[in-house]
Amino acid sequence: MWRFLIRRIVFGIVVLWLVATTVFLLFFAGPADSVARRLAGPRAPIEVVEQIKDTLGLDRPLFTQYVGFLGGLLRGDLGTSFISQTPVSTLILQSLPGTLWLVFGAAVLWMIMGVGGGVISATKPRSLRDRTLTVLVLAGISLPTFVLGILMIYLALSVFPGSGLQPGPYISPFIDVGAFLSTMVMPWVCLAVVQAAVYVRLTRGSMLDTLGEDFIRTARAKGVPERSVTYRHGLRAALTPVITQFGVDVGTLLGGVVVTESVFGLQGIGQLMIRSVRDGDLPVIIGAAILAAAFIVLANILVDVAYSFLDPRVRLA
Repeated sequence: MWRFLIRRIVFGIVVLWLVATTVFLLFFAGPADSVARRLAGPRAPIEVVEQIKDTLGLDRPLFTQYVGFLGGLLRGDLGTSFISQTPVSTLILQSLPGTLWLVFGAAVLWMIMGVGGGVISATKPRSLRDRTLTVLVLAGISLPTFVLGILMIYLALSVFPGSGLQPGPYISPFIDVGAFLSTMVMPWVCLAVVQAAVYVRLTRGSMLDTLGEDFIRTARAKGVPERSVTYRHGLRAALTPVITQFGVDVGTLLGGVVVTESVFGLQGIGQLMIRSVRDGDLPVIIGAAILAAAFIVLANILVDVAYSFLDPRVRLA
């Protein structure tokens, strides 16, 4: 198991190095004057361009710049924002809690709805509840997140004005639990409904395949209760593709839930990325890109570990 985990960690480190190198080459490879001009903006005075060259060391050899860039990453130094003159790591840490709470809260909901709905649908295929869930799944997959979010805001503010639910910036649960829940419940439900549709469909297909396997027929022939056959034997084997999809989705969303954060006005990584792109704040863009890659790599490592417990044959891969 340890050898399997070490291989995955080493592979993840290599991926992060490739991402960091690609980001560096995209923004810093090239003549110093043109790179500084791109960072400063087309209308910046020459004094600003020269200051950027001096501050970032763009007049140094490219390899020296690259080593310094990687060294800063290893120390956790992602640079300084051109706009606010604040360390990028500070900006990310300020924005990260909102995104973390949004993704983890929604993930719990969509796994409960998605896996539960998939199992219910698979145990009675082609029944009325199966067909009803299929219609709901198609509606969930087809419904854009921003449309569902706007509809939920309209219902909360116009139809149910006393519900206590309202869009707004992220508020820490350690400061005000009530305000935290009032601003997070709608984003949780909005993101979970869209994601759960995919998991219902994935779980249903995987469960139908698993329930037709020989070991399931053997368990039933031995008189094992149907509930135990479904949940103890069938669901565990059927969860492997679901866990894989879950890791990809969580890792991707942690890099920035742009649409959901924008619709509900949450201050998270997605909003930070939008502001940075709009303002041309390249150090923040670079830091957010590397952070997103790190989340995806970490999520895939955790998925590989979970997958190895569900299917021990994976450890030999």
